[in-house]
Amino acid sequence: MKLIHAGSSRLVEDALSGRLPHHKLPEHGVGGDVASDLIKNELLLDGSARLNLATFVTTWMPPAGAELMAATADKNMIDKDEYPQTAEIEARCVHILADLWHAPDGEAVGTSTTGSSEAAMLGGMALKWRWRERLRKEARETDRPNLVMGANVQVCWEKFCRYWDVEPRLVPMEGDRFHLTAAEAAQRCDENTIGVVAILGSTFDGSYEPVQEISEALDQLAARGGPDVPLHVDAASGGFVAPFVQPDLVWDFQIERVQSINASGHKYGLVYPGVGWALWRSKEALPDDLIFDVNYLGGSMPTFALNFSRPGSEVVAQYFNFLSLGREGFEVVQRTTGDIATRIAHEIAGMGPYWLLTDGSELPVFAFALNGDVKNYTVFDVASQLRERGWLVPAYTFPENRQDLSVLRVVVRAGMTQDMADLFVEDLRKTTETLESLDSPLPQRSAEERAGFKH
Repeated sequence: MKLIHAGSSRLVEDALSGRLPHHKLPEHGVGGDVASDLIKNELLLDGSARLNLATFVTTWMPPAGAELMAATADKNMIDKDEYPQTAEIEARCVHILADLWHAPDGEAVGTSTTGSSEAAMLGGMALKWRWRERLRKEARETDRPNLVMGANVQVCWEKFCRYWDVEPRLVPMEGDRFHLTAAEAAQRCDENTIGVVAILGSTFDGSYEPVQEISEALDQLAARGGPDVPLHVDAASGGFVAPFVQPDLVWDFQIERVQSINASGHKYGLVYPGVGWALWRSKEALPDDLIFDVNYLGGSMPTFALNFSRPGSEVVAQYFNFLSLGREGFEVVQRTTGDIATRIAHEIAGMGPYWLLTDGSELPVFAFALNGDVKNYTVFDVASQLRERGWLVPAYTFPENRQDLSVLRVVVRAGMTQDMADLFVEDLRKTTETLESLDSPLPQRSAEERAGFKH
């Protein structure tokens, strides 16, 4: 055992009795080994990442990929002059994604980001800048921009609208329509619309929005003399799934109206957090005013990002996945994940009290709800019972106009084996049987008590 400084003995005693420093830096440290052990003990209270069916974020990578990330954690992605090969690897990833998403040959531009949320905001900024430049040339007012999107968008888009002073025109859910449709999108566009956001993989239920249909509706709007509105695709999850599982689906730069795409490398790009990607179909789609030329660490460096310093290890890990898996490997991984998701969904549909909103046939993600005749328990009770077995399954209520609908959602990721899936189904079956045997309703919990999942 390594010797500990005498002055830290009291801290060790406090730590072992449960009194670790919470608000003040201790006068003396306990040393790396002891600190590591103490922190590991506290982290035992976290849920198991592999049993987390709530998150879209990667929770498993091949050991070789994790080792490569650890070996490159000290590289700062922004120091492109100091780490030119890391910068080259980032450029290769952009080119690979441009090809995967059918960008015009040699025209696409892009960047890595800390995640898909930053990439989405960069896409939104480019839309606003292009709209503002167009209206200024026409000597028109530019103080009332709006962005059209479904109420199912990830919260990063609401943040974008608030931070950059854009009116969010959220299309509410209605009946069995849980995401944006072509007619609803076109109906809400006017001369102040900076763009329409289409989601390739809703976080609420895993469904794809009809990007091609939305584009055709916007084409028709422009042909009738209406505004010519660009389209951004938030492919946070679907951008790494559709090319391999639904290769005939038209959603990307094959559609001329699609000006930009964001995706998350740390979701179905199979990388540990955090890395995202933002791509534009051409240099014209990305206004020059948004690109800064920084003289930093000995060289001129063009940059377009909300963050500056960030680790290069996740970008290296993305390239590792491209290199180690190739197109065939990605297809095997994503199809296997999808097959497991649809099989779990099929099993749940056959249990009796549940009905499926989606079945995992688009993203390997699906949502399900309780039948209307179930009175003794709720989806929140199901989630709570599953948590006792270690499974983290989110239960939540849908947004405005469908707040009457509460669902459970399962996200299947790489690392979920068929055996694990069978264990989950069996635990859900036992949980359901227990809840079905109740003679009377469980006590109703308050919204605060059951809000274990923030969508």
